This record gives sequence, C-alpha cells and structure tokens, in this order.
Amino acid sequence: MSKIAIVYWSGTGNTEAMAAAVAEGVKEKGGDAAVFTSAEFNAEMMDSFDAVAFGCPSMGAEVLEENEFEPMFSACEPKLKDKKIALFGSYGWGDGEWMRNWEESCKSLGANLACDYVICNEAPDDDAVAQCKALGSALV
Repeated sequence: MSKIAIVYWSGTGNTEAMAAAVAEGVKEKGGDAAVFTSAEFNAEMMDSFDAVAFGCPSMGAEVLEENEFEPMFSACEPKLKDKKIALFGSYGWGDGEWMRNWEESCKSLGANLACDYVICNEAPDDDAVAQCKALGSALV
C-alpha cells in the first residue's frame, strides 16, 4: 500500500478542504493517506512516504505563505529529487502565477510531478474537489 503525505497550510479553510479531497482520492485508490499541516511536517519525514502532496494558497504578491509553509517547504527541497509529488492550492486574486512558479521550482529540483497542479479560486467547487481527488489518486 502506498503511503502518501498530504501537507498543507490554510488561512481560510479553502486549501484545507482541498487537502481533504486529496486524501479522499488517495484512499479511494487504495492508498494510505496521512494529512499534516505544514507546522506538523518536516524534511526528515519525507523518506517515510512514497509520495507527497503539497498544498498552499497564494499569498501577497502570488507567493507561498512565508511564515510557516515556505520555511518547511524550503527544508524539504533537498529531498525532492526523484520524489513523486503533486501541488495544489487556492487563490483569491491573480492568475495562478504562484503555482506556475512553484511547479517550475519543483521541476528544476528534480521532483517527479505525478500530475498537473490543481488550483481553485476561493472555496473549491465540485469540479475542484474532483480534480483534488484525481490528484490524490495519481499519487498512489
């Protein structure tokens, strides 16, 4: 059984709802989903999982959340080479630039992106929930 970590930061609950849908997709595919906030996860935990889904909303000028998520993710970056990952997050403004930049950064570090990222404006609608479930399934 594949062990999948779902690691997220959420300020309004939108990205948290996306993380729950990712976990549902992992479980529906027969995987073992472990959900963590970014405060609960660290780089040493990366090797304990077959794959990791990272979720973070767009903040400020379309960047990752800088106080909690970004420091945790930066610490995980050396472990991304050849690691199966997926990215998701919500936004309230902009056009998804933060996610495109984040994806490019992960690719340059050698991460194995299991599928396209999933973004949604504000709270996830039915389509975004279905995309999050598919993202979870792709990691198994």
